[in-house]
Amino acid sequence: MSVAVENVNPGSNVTLKKLRNTIDAANAALAEQGSRLRIEQRGQKLNLRGPLPSRDQPEKTSVQRLSLGLSADQSGLEEATRMAWLVKLELERGSFCWQDWSSKSGRTDSNQSAIPAQTVIDRFEQAFFAEPRRRRSPAGSRTTWTSSYLPYLRRLVAQAEGRPIDSGLLMDTLSSYAEGSRSRQQCATALACLAEHLEITLADDWRREAGGYGLHRARFRQLPSDRQILEAAMRIPNPGWRLAYGLMATYGLRNHEVFFCDGSDLTAGGDRVLRVLPTTKTGEHQSWPFHPDWVERFGLAQLTDGASALPTVMTDLRRTTLQQVGRRVSEQFRRYQLPITPYDLRHAWAVRTIHIGLPDTVAARMMGHSVAIHTRTYHHWITRRDQQQAVDAALARQNA
Repeated sequence: MSVAVENVNPGSNVTLKKLRNTIDAANAALAEQGSRLRIEQRGQKLNLRGPLPSRDQPEKTSVQRLSLGLSADQSGLEEATRMAWLVKLELERGSFCWQDWSSKSGRTDSNQSAIPAQTVIDRFEQAFFAEPRRRRSPAGSRTTWTSSYLPYLRRLVAQAEGRPIDSGLLMDTLSSYAEGSRSRQQCATALACLAEHLEITLADDWRREAGGYGLHRARFRQLPSDRQILEAAMRIPNPGWRLAYGLMATYGLRNHEVFFCDGSDLTAGGDRVLRVLPTTKTGEHQSWPFHPDWVERFGLAQLTDGASALPTVMTDLRRTTLQQVGRRVSEQFRRYQLPITPYDLRHAWAVRTIHIGLPDTVAARMMGHSVAIHTRTYHHWITRRDQQQAVDAALARQNA
């Protein structure tokens, strides 16, 4: 079965729209015939995506991409459609072989060996900032690149030493970080994005090797109590920095978010909801105080008319980054020799919401991260809460 491809002139928005429509029609035809493969456009190339045998364990199947080496145009789509039906037939007959398709597409991971690793990373950086969603928040994107991508890509380049960037090098770079550490998980995220950009298939055990994102084992049981948080605040002599500390403790803010939030509703008659501004790392979100009485205890109503009561910190994102703003906060905590880190305050706020039964989806939104990250980070406390609720319900039924 084939799908007619309209003859269109390349380079126009009309062309792109017609190409997308024709790809959709081709995929609909594949679906009608029971194929789970789909043609997808990635940049100027066409690929197939769907359940395919594992490279290392052919008896296992997972959703993967098959690079076709075809241009995203009329002739490329016609050939991609033909290949999709051929792959479908091979899968049905059990004759699909990755090596055969690598040679057909004219592309293997080893083709990266012709390009220096640093050049590959430079091109990836250009593609990263070219994404439309990155352009909507340039300051946040710069911070994300600098803190969440660049350190791990630099280690990749150091590990390469002339080797091609392939799945093996990616795994070696990941393994250079301690198991279960936050750095290892962040490295996994950065390298997975690079692999997607380069159309490299990651090892089947990539997710497992990435380890868990969450509190470091050494700090797992060392989160400060509410009493310790209040006692540590008294060690801060500067009123402005004490306000910053109070904001993080009361609202679970990231370091830099202290200086990019709207406290106009923190008055006694307001709803005391804090608005974190769109210029921050994960964009605009709102947070509620836990505990509400800490708004008065820390004197946070001083921030109703603006941030003038906070310490003077450079916040012009044309001249600094969110990461640098956050670093100022961490440096100040160390200068005052506080026994609590900024992220201790954020983690303690999150655990507090778990204990009072706030839904995880709501708490995650207030913290400005995904539910998946929230669940992984606070897995221990969430699991204990859910188990305790089940035990309480069972005991209540027994008593009744």
